[in-house]
Amino acid sequence: MTRTEPPVYSIAGSGPPDAKPAETALMTTTRGFSGRRRARPEGNRVPPGQFVTDDFPVLSAGPTPRTALEKWTLALQDGGSLAGRWTWEEFQSLPQTEITVDIHCVTKWSKLGTKWKGVTIDHLIEAAGLDEPPAPYLMAHCDGSYTTNLPVEDLIGGKGMVATHYDGEPLAPEHGGPARLLVPHLYFWKSAKWVRRLRFMEHDEPGFWESLGYHVYGDPWREQRYAGD
Repeated sequence: MTRTEPPVYSIAGSGPPDAKPAETALMTTTRGFSGRRRARPEGNRVPPGQFVTDDFPVLSAGPTPRTALEKWTLALQDGGSLAGRWTWEEFQSLPQTEITVDIHCVTKWSKLGTKWKGVTIDHLIEAAGLDEPPAPYLMAHCDGSYTTNLPVEDLIGGKGMVATHYDGEPLAPEHGGPARLLVPHLYFWKSAKWVRRLRFMEHDEPGFWESLGYHVYGDPWREQRYAGD
């Protein structure tokens, strides 16, 4: 039986779509993708089916949210209960971590050696006064009503962060600024842009793109692009 792949729409070249989910099928634009593609000279750093780019592509649908920092907050939620909440100033006072990682988009580009700065999920959990994650799954909620689901195991131990800086500069709005989730070992749609709330869940449930047929996990090394991969 032939598997029908779900439509791509404006699948997040650098994160989730730039619009509310109801608007994502209306328009697709691509910016910042003018450089040459490179083959896979990096050996085992590049997952199968990917090509390396020096650019940082942005695939968007609709306007980019632009939240004033004085109005920005990030919440950590345990089910229906609030576990922690930080203003921008409070968030900046939390321990900051810098990492250099490769990132891989489901649209088949990879960008190597990207530099990020932000607060790890481990430090967020600690700042909320929790000894350990309260549940095994998490849903990221973002401006624009975007959501994506992740196992908590893929966020702790230094594997995930809320990033506010890229390449030494504040994260640009088109790349998810002022803050985005960063989970570099999964396809980049899991690194949700404009993140505002992280909700722990006892049971896994699909986020926006996952409910439209994309893989519930998204491991680039196993080419888990679509449900059934």
